Amino acid sequence: MTVPQAPLTLAAVYATLIAVAALWGAATGLLVPRAVYRLSVEPEQAWRESCPAGHAFTGPARGWLGGARCADCAAAVPVRKTARKTARTAAPRDTEAPTPRPAPLVPLVTALSCAALAAATGPRPELAVWLLLTPFAVLLALVDRNVHRLPDQLTLPLAAAAAALLGLAALLPGAAGSWPTALLGGLVLGAAYFVLFLIHPNGMGFGDVKLALSLGVVLGWYGWAVLFTGAFAGFLLGSVYGLGLIVLRRAGRKTAIPFGPFMIVGALAGLLLGGLVVSGF
Repeated sequence: MTVPQAPLTLAAVYATLIAVAALWGAATGLLVPRAVYRLSVEPEQAWRESCPAGHAFTGPARGWLGGARCADCAAAVPVRKTARKTARTAAPRDTEAPTPRPAPLVPLVTALSCAALAAATGPRPELAVWLLLTPFAVLLALVDRNVHRLPDQLTLPLAAAAAALLGLAALLPGAAGSWPTALLGGLVLGAAYFVLFLIHPNGMGFGDVKLALSLGVVLGWYGWAVLFTGAFAGFLLGSVYGLGLIVLRRAGRKTAIPFGPFMIVGALAGLLLGGLVVSGF
């Protein structure tokens, strides 16, 4: 009995695609923590130009890409461990800020997200767009979690990049989405969040409005049903989290929570659903 070769070939393609996507996510995830540390400041403060020990960040992209520790701090870790046993009072505790610790979960989350998108989307042109945007989405989610802030320097360019990249993907054979609907989706979701911001500005930040532009673009690529699903999932996750904090008495009804991470996770769920539907699963 002859075993069909086509399914095996397709399975090999998918397995390779998922593995490559996971490696991409892990590699880019290793570069995210430094940018998270530098951007996690209050609105009136400038981006961090150096680590807590005072070493200026250097390296790729003018020091924006890399691990949480600068090169000097990373090299000094073994020395500090040895010196700690003999001299614990070398410097006053309140004059030296702690060095950022490595974040092993960041590359793991980025890798899993990219792998899931590859599995759902398959070998389609839009997958390249999802993989390029995922590290920036992780970066925004972490910054918003840390300081309740979504920097304009990331949200607005991300929306423009999503629209431009999907426009290029629409020109390639095998694309499974609609670029005009993606553009309309960005406008619709952005407008919806803007109305919510006007109604309740204390509960919805203007950074969320600008983030909604890019999320609406990527969700709108697969149609209005996916756009609604992704947006609703974000609201549902944020509401469950807020209610959980209230039940545990760790927050009140007026306590502000970072909504960006839930918007991004909801958009990821929508993209996975859209990719699976288009792929026929």
